[in-house]
Amino acid sequence: MSIIKPFRGLRPIEKQAEKIASPPYDVINSEEARQACRDNPYSFLRIVKPEVDLDADIDLYDPRVYQQGAENMAAFRQEGYLVQDDSPCFYVYKQKMGDHVQVGLVACASCADYERDIIKKHEKTREDKELDRTRHILALNANTGPVFLTFRHDDQVDALLTRAMERTPAYDFTSPDGVQHTFFVVPDREWIAAIRRRFQDINPLYVADGHHRSASATRVMREKKAENPGHRGNEEYNFFLTVIFPDNQMNIMAYNRVVRDLAGLQPDAFLKRLEDAFTVTPSTDKEPVEKHSYCMYIGGRWYTLKAKPGSFDAQDPVDRLDASILQNNLLAPVLDIHNPRTDERIDFVGGIRGVKELERLVDSGNFTVAFSLYPTSVKELIEVADAGRLMPPKSTWFEPKLRSGMIVHLLD
Repeated sequence: MSIIKPFRGLRPIEKQAEKIASPPYDVINSEEARQACRDNPYSFLRIVKPEVDLDADIDLYDPRVYQQGAENMAAFRQEGYLVQDDSPCFYVYKQKMGDHVQVGLVACASCADYERDIIKKHEKTREDKELDRTRHILALNANTGPVFLTFRHDDQVDALLTRAMERTPAYDFTSPDGVQHTFFVVPDREWIAAIRRRFQDINPLYVADGHHRSASATRVMREKKAENPGHRGNEEYNFFLTVIFPDNQMNIMAYNRVVRDLAGLQPDAFLKRLEDAFTVTPSTDKEPVEKHSYCMYIGGRWYTLKAKPGSFDAQDPVDRLDASILQNNLLAPVLDIHNPRTDERIDFVGGIRGVKELERLVDSGNFTVAFSLYPTSVKELIEVADAGRLMPPKSTWFEPKLRSGMIVHLLD
């Protein structure tokens, strides 16, 4: 049984929604965020990346950063840009990117479900990033960025979401990246009860994107529980902000790799080494057309690599992932990259930036070789999570991204 809860959302007034809504905190760097806020002082980046209002050389984990975020959110509320709904609601968030449409339920999910693995994970979190978001949540006493959850699609949920979208949206705008964002507020008690009942039969939920946000929210719950002698389990800090999309509407793009050097190998020797596990052929393709194949850019030329039979365990849900095959048969044994989480010789490029970005990075001389991967599927994500396993880092890139600032969940 999946527990979901309506809540009194803190959200923008209609005329400011488009200006306030911002990219998530973790997809742009501090300088990009500063520029965005210079162009738009209403940007929610001032709350989720509050270093934009401090000296450029400040440590991102400095306590003043979190304090600035709290002050900025208080100012947004005082100025009337953010207003809390009078009664608990669910919300429906529709996104349209080109021909792709996805419709999700905005709700609070249970930290207890996260701890009990009713909300399943597929990615390992980093302590520093988890602690950063924990401090941010505590300073603001709020979840400011939603966790992206998914579930096996359900016709009754689809019908309920469709019915909710018959009302006039609270917001409807197109962000600078061309994605249309339509947001509905649903205070209707009968509808709320119906969708809560339906989710009681949906088990489990899966973290698609936002492992650090969900882990941090759960850490906050533990801290607040320990500090509250009257803890009952229904306090707002027991829940975290989510948008829940059905699996058949998810859009995963490739998460590509670039490497700075060939670990001392000459290009010819490097290509020869690849033949142990891959069939290597010159190609005009820049993106793989099937699983277990890769496109590689080096020396101004593209090659297609196909994993040879026996180079991976086709029965293992993690070993058969394309990111695992590349890591286990090329990045580690050939390029000496054994920990892609920490090795500074490798970087990752979201598929939304396209293969031209891979060519640019290599042609610049800052990187020597690039690998274009086939996208991971939602089915693979679910199989790994159901097995209680973890994917290699940077296996999935979801588009479109959820805008921050559309709604905030307050913890009191």
